[in-house]
Amino acid sequence: MAGSVFGTIFKISTWGESHGPALGVVIDGCPAGFPLSEADIQPYMDRRRPGMGKLSTARSEADRIEILSGVFEGRTTGTPISIMLRNTDQRSRDYGNLADTYRPGHADFGYDAKYGIRDYRGGGRSSGRETAGRVAGGAVACLILKRLGISFSTRVTEIGGVRIRDGETAETDSVIAALLEDARSRGDSLGSAVECRISGVPAGLGDPVFEKLDANLAKAVFSIGAVKAVEIGDGKEAAAARGSANNDPFRVRDGRIRTESNHAGGILGGISTGEEIVLRAAFKPTPSISLPQRTANRFLEETELVIKGRHDPVIGPRAAVVVETMCGLVILDALLLQRSARFDLLCQEQHR
Repeated sequence: MAGSVFGTIFKISTWGESHGPALGVVIDGCPAGFPLSEADIQPYMDRRRPGMGKLSTARSEADRIEILSGVFEGRTTGTPISIMLRNTDQRSRDYGNLADTYRPGHADFGYDAKYGIRDYRGGGRSSGRETAGRVAGGAVACLILKRLGISFSTRVTEIGGVRIRDGETAETDSVIAALLEDARSRGDSLGSAVECRISGVPAGLGDPVFEKLDANLAKAVFSIGAVKAVEIGDGKEAAAARGSANNDPFRVRDGRIRTESNHAGGILGGISTGEEIVLRAAFKPTPSISLPQRTANRFLEETELVIKGRHDPVIGPRAAVVVETMCGLVILDALLLQRSARFDLLCQEQHR
């Protein structure tokens, strides 16, 4: 299978299936000498892991990571970092009726069409569980960025078409809670939206034309299963705006060029402006629902399917950290690439 590697200098390669013995990530290109431990990465894993309340699947995985290589005496060595998470709460029997039948809204049919074989136990590599490996790898990028003064603020902003009220979260908003309970009682699911704000990004990151910073951020976030739309800054609202309102006037503040507003979401011409980067991702409803659905099987027979197993009623709450860490991979990679964009930056490195 091609397409399991992401990044240019700071690269991750994820591996493993939802119902295999383990899954994980190999990180290549991490600078040597960075302080790193399993305890540093674990908080990111805890934000993503299943079994964490009413907004999550009942599948209970500790998601305790094991660093197998690339770290010695608490610091990265510059060699590949391998991180593993063991699967401990699989119920493969829940998927026995899916061996020959395609689930609506899932990648089952596409996998069969492409490879002629698929792992029907939870979807294999197309399962949301695959994101555990990318969160582990992206967490390392975010930890490095934090030391460089770049921070992330990520939250669920919408569930089922209802905006989460100011001061509330997806877990505490009573309107959202009622909406989720209604969907759950009907055997249905809800769509959601996640917003990621990135502060402290210097101006000048990203390359024009095919390697624009916003294009790479969009690719990273679109690679997350169930994402159906990505917006930067004003996003689709810009289509209804006038140039006089959408442009961000430049000003000089404290000896720096800044913009008066931030409709562009911190990126112009594919290059960061130094303002806060604002990205939003829209997630479709969880396709695994317990309502009877019409479908077809590989024998070209139409049939009815009821999906068993344990599934999230909404994807956004657990996917927020996936959005954040994928963005972290892009920003760190852009920072490393920027060192090769200007001769004076290379000279600074040479004379340190």
